[in-house]
Amino acid sequence: MVDELEHKHEVPVKTREGRQKLPDSVKEILKDGGMMDEKGKLKLKGVSPKMLKRMKQEYVECPVLKDEIHFIQCFVCPNFQSRVMGSVLCKGEPLKD
Repeated sequence: MVDELEHKHEVPVKTREGRQKLPDSVKEILKDGGMMDEKGKLKLKGVSPKMLKRMKQEYVECPVLKDEIHFIQCFVCPNFQSRVMGSVLCKGEPLKD
């Protein structure tokens, strides 16, 4: 049996049509982590181009930032635990700037 990951929030992943723009601050985090090249193309290990295209249309209502954020921003957040059955498991801890 698998132990339940420790999380405070289970946040549903929602979809909207069209592409969403990632905030520049998130792009910097992605570039620093080697998950985005200089041209702004995402390179997430283990994520297929088809899945990446889908992720670009997804968003979550972040319980920590109290705002709708791009799923990719959620994916790279230190609070991100796992994605299970269309929901994100979030630790819910305050974020440092």
